[in-house]
Amino acid sequence: MNRSGDKFDPDAARARCKAYRRRILEVSQQVPALHIGGALSSVELVDCIYNELMRPGSGSNSPDTFVLSKGHGCMIQYVVLESLGVLDHSDLENFSTARGQLGVHPDYGNPGIEASTGALGHGLSMVVGMALANRINRVDGVIYTVLSDGEVQEGSTWEATLMASSLRLGNVVAFIDYNQMVSIGPIVGLHPHFYPLVEKFRAFGWECVEIDGHDTGKIRATVLGRQGTKPLMVVARTVKGKGVSYMENVPMWHYRSPNKDEYAKALQELG
Repeated sequence: MNRSGDKFDPDAARARCKAYRRRILEVSQQVPALHIGGALSSVELVDCIYNELMRPGSGSNSPDTFVLSKGHGCMIQYVVLESLGVLDHSDLENFSTARGQLGVHPDYGNPGIEASTGALGHGLSMVVGMALANRINRVDGVIYTVLSDGEVQEGSTWEATLMASSLRLGNVVAFIDYNQMVSIGPIVGLHPHFYPLVEKFRAFGWECVEIDGHDTGKIRATVLGRQGTKPLMVVARTVKGKGVSYMENVPMWHYRSPNKDEYAKALQELG
């Protein structure tokens, strides 16, 4: 894992994220469906956590921990772990097959996977427990997580939000993949009182900011500049299906895989 103190290279970050998007698309050709839209929207978030924020430890381990609460977006976590040598190329080639170990949601016990997620609304509760355990055990480790804005509609998320601030867990850094879409369409038409979001988290005792979720440099600077006395929630504005024009903000791409012609067009757009 990587050093948050290293100088940030925006060109390297953009190159990594482009490669991750291409790899996600490659894997999409092996299975009839995967949650491609939500994986593409969270590319910069997961890239920044692993490559810019998590600190190196002994061997391949980091004192920091990452839990992908929005487990349906696991393909971005898988391709990043593959790029870091934690997962093998064959692991992704056998994704969602009887001979493979990687499923459509992350499973604890697989290399690099710290929690089984995908039942939305559970991830932040696990993160709170991990952060409290670090404090009790005097472990200087940050717990990072990425949530979907859909799972922020779950009551268990708000219970964990209240508990994290009540326990003053400044070692929690959470991101909302704020693409403002769920599987059936835009949130604004389904739950208009979901907004405003930043003010809700601040009212629950969190440090909370809203930023461009596709700007790796801004993501990094926001986390490194946090107060550290409260848990941090970063509301990261993203685009579902980011990087492929015909997928962007189109509900169908929450789950569907592109056909051969669509795949070719997507690769052409990514360059």
